Amino acid sequence: MNRLAKWMSVLLTSVLVFALAACSGPTKSDDGKLTIGLALGTLNNPFFVSMAKGVKEAAKKYNAEVLVEGADYDLAKQTKQIEDFITKNVDLILLNAADSKGIAGAVQQAKAAGIPIVAIDVAAEGGVDATVTSDNYQCGVLAGQYIAKRLNGKGNIIVIDGPPVTSIMDRVQGFKDAIKNSNIKIVAQQNGEAVRDKAQTVAENVLQAHPKGTVNAVFGINDPTALGVATAAQQANRNDFFIVGVDGAPDAVTALKEKKLFAATVAQYPAEMVKTAVDAGIKLVKGQKVDKVIKVPVKLITQENVNQYKGW
Repeated sequence: MNRLAKWMSVLLTSVLVFALAACSGPTKSDDGKLTIGLALGTLNNPFFVSMAKGVKEAAKKYNAEVLVEGADYDLAKQTKQIEDFITKNVDLILLNAADSKGIAGAVQQAKAAGIPIVAIDVAAEGGVDATVTSDNYQCGVLAGQYIAKRLNGKGNIIVIDGPPVTSIMDRVQGFKDAIKNSNIKIVAQQNGEAVRDKAQTVAENVLQAHPKGTVNAVFGINDPTALGVATAAQQANRNDFFIVGVDGAPDAVTALKEKKLFAATVAQYPAEMVKTAVDAGIKLVKGQKVDKVIKVPVKLITQENVNQYKGW
């Protein structure tokens, strides 16, 4: 009887081990490589294209494979993309949230599956392991300080805003804080959705409501937005104000060198940001600790110093 009980115990243990192994699934691809999933808010922006290239370069150091998805700032689409990453048993998820609050459920699913998740560029709720971002508040401060100095502390400005993600909200807050002790007034604030053509349409309507001579400057929350404003101004034959953006994108560099309405941009470094996120994420995969928030510095680029800027 004791021999039978012992035999049954061994059999039961073997079955349980087999079952657990089958349920847990592989943590690497079939060839043994780590797999990294990068979920971006959009790929319709050179900033995120640079980020997608950067993650592939960073992954080479770890012999890792990369899956890249863009969500077109559609929360439902990005949620599905993260669920697909989970189904594919990726080892690490890097997340540029389409909606910082709305994505919490998808983040929680990844955490429940035991997959480390690092937010990039914008914060994400739901319990991410770390956040790697530009100092977006400082982006807004630098833009606001530049405008305030150039306007000698007085004038009317327009803010073309964007989606409800922390990077943009932080920029706008930093901008407002930088001008709050001046006589500069925000006469309009509209959402251009951080996309060039949509920002252009919004700017066309806002400029019609604020005729020539009533606006001194426009702050666009990223370079596609600011460049959309520049196109709207050109088509309306407006040259009575200047424009400041954020990103340091190639098209912004070209616009700065033309020395027209586009006066300045606050440069971010997307490839550096994502490489930092990969390094942090691999440490998490190995069970090591990382800082909860890692900030990458930014820099003001103007028509005067653009030739010294290396760009992306």
